[in-house]
Amino acid sequence: MKVLVIQQRYGIGDMVILTPYLHAISKKYETPITLLAKESSKAKDLFSEDDHFKEIITLDKSKDGFFGIVKLANEIRSKNFDKIFIFNNSLRYKIIAKIAKVKEIYQYQISFFKQKDVMFRTAKNFTEKILNKSISSQPHLIFKNNKGTNNFFKSINESYKIIVLGVSASGPTKRWDIENYIKLTKSLSKITNCKFLIAAGPKDDEIVDRFKKSVSNNDFLSLADFKIRDMIPILKKANVYIGNDTGFLHICAALDKKCLGLFMDSPAKSYSAYSDNINVSVPDGETIESTTHKTRGKDKISFDDVLMKARKILLS
Repeated sequence: MKVLVIQQRYGIGDMVILTPYLHAISKKYETPITLLAKESSKAKDLFSEDDHFKEIITLDKSKDGFFGIVKLANEIRSKNFDKIFIFNNSLRYKIIAKIAKVKEIYQYQISFFKQKDVMFRTAKNFTEKILNKSISSQPHLIFKNNKGTNNFFKSINESYKIIVLGVSASGPTKRWDIENYIKLTKSLSKITNCKFLIAAGPKDDEIVDRFKKSVSNNDFLSLADFKIRDMIPILKKANVYIGNDTGFLHICAALDKKCLGLFMDSPAKSYSAYSDNINVSVPDGETIESTTHKTRGKDKISFDDVLMKARKILLS
């Protein structure tokens, strides 16, 4: 049995959220699956040690346009898949699957219009209907490498709480000001002994530099220069995550860490309700149901609300 899954969303968080359904497909047919995904989803890093996956095929720009359809269809056809699961409603991928002569094609209902949905719920209903079984929406990242060794951890004893601060984001409207995070570290350090992991990317140098000027180097470790697969063993050592709605939030939730996600410009319900590990802070005047990709509420996230919820998580 050869099974292909297509998941074309860009984000790391999207890929993490859909992980339970990819695992369920692999388990149902008792075979590792092949996954077609964009490089930006970091699927190769997230699943580098996961035996549910046989191969990750990168969905790059060469597979765009008319000639991209032909190229991708030929590549899929050459691998002789028996089944294909398409986690989107695009006619394009249905045509590709037909050209590739895949015997069994499963896909969301085709639509030519952008539809509002709760992403994890759509994926859950789709997969459960086909597999005829209930599937938990809680993702689990499988990583056998538990080293996570770094000089930063050598001086930390069990009395310390290791807090991941998710200061990065996919855009400025989704990023709580770094001064709020600096203030938060000082407040949390008065509550309990803390050390901090700064979850940032290679383009976040300015943010990390501002943090360095205000917080002792002995109290934090920046992950900006780490690859995702190298970050995960380190993140596994953390106690909690506090930060923006970014890929790091969803990775930590999938590592079974208690999280506080700040949803200032994204749909909190769609990106938090899938996991009991995620607590939520939204802008003043908003609710978990009302926030969208157009909320633009980064200046309305209450510091006191974040501190209160962070304290509760830390001391629970």
